[in-house]
Amino acid sequence: MLSKLRPHLYLPSVQSVDPRLLRRRGIRGVVLDLDNTLAGWKSPRPSREVKAWVQRLHGHGIDAVILSNNGHGRVQDFAGWLGVPFIPHARKPWARGFREAMAVLGTVPKSTAVIGDQVFTDILGGNRAGLFTILVTPLSRQEFIGTKAVRRLEDVVLHHFERTGLRAPSSAG
Repeated sequence: MLSKLRPHLYLPSVQSVDPRLLRRRGIRGVVLDLDNTLAGWKSPRPSREVKAWVQRLHGHGIDAVILSNNGHGRVQDFAGWLGVPFIPHARKPWARGFREAMAVLGTVPKSTAVIGDQVFTDILGGNRAGLFTILVTPLSRQEFIGTKAVRRLEDVVLHHFERTGLRAPSSAG
């Protein structure tokens, strides 16, 4: 079970994911989490840096889709700022949302990555779907009360992974 929780990469932020690395791995599509991955919890818009990173992805021939457990309105508004498709009410970590995201991207598991800040939703779901999984440090500790509770268990899992070779992101990025 622990192997399904282990990300392939662990990086400081979504902007630290190099599109060239993704292309070298054969990645053609990226499934993106929203809250605390692309923006702080409830932030209405992406930062200029995130917008520029998404443009760099596109410049390397990589498409993106937002897959979020949030409701339609929040995800639609945010995705509109980035100009990417979206899937709300995803029910991560269930595989259905990840399969739907790949259908939108026109990719298969081998050519798809997922980037998110939560082990028990983004990474577990991505690994179950056979995707290349990238965990990023949450942008903020301000989040939904249920997520805060799960973070305690997530911290234990990450500490175990760090002891067994998964490197925590440096603060230098």
